[in-house]
Amino acid sequence: MKQWTKKIEIDAPIDKIWDLFDGSLEKMQMIMPQVVGNTPIKVTEEGVGTIYRQQYKEGKRIEEYDVETLEYVNTPDYKRMKVGFTLANMFEITAGYEVKKLTDSKTLFSYTTTNQPLKAFLKLFLLFGSDKVVVKFVNRVKEIAESQNALV
Repeated sequence: MKQWTKKIEIDAPIDKIWDLFDGSLEKMQMIMPQVVGNTPIKVTEEGVGTIYRQQYKEGKRIEEYDVETLEYVNTPDYKRMKVGFTLANMFEITAGYEVKKLTDSKTLFSYTTTNQPLKAFLKLFLLFGSDKVVVKFVNRVKEIAESQNALV
């Protein structure tokens, strides 16, 4: 299993950033444009155990998988969500999104993802995996959150 974690300070209120993860499909697509569908299958009151059927466009192909909420915390100064899914019966993936309020207008965003290959031959691919995608993602979240904050 491979794990990557990146943190970045964002000049936006905590709720502006959280809304990109825990809001509508339209908001989610701002930071994850390849997600083309996010339909609730099972919704729980506490968040944990909630399942969404998600469609992800990769080139001309659309992958479909169920995303389960594994952890969920939503307080005024700290919010965290960890989700897990199996991609193409080849990888078990988790993604953790965490935001901590630093000030009314500054938030620390942390993203952690893990990738567990389900087939032996895929382990080799992870040896060469870099954090490039993770760095690009946290920078995109910062860019979108700060631009959305500037619109207010």
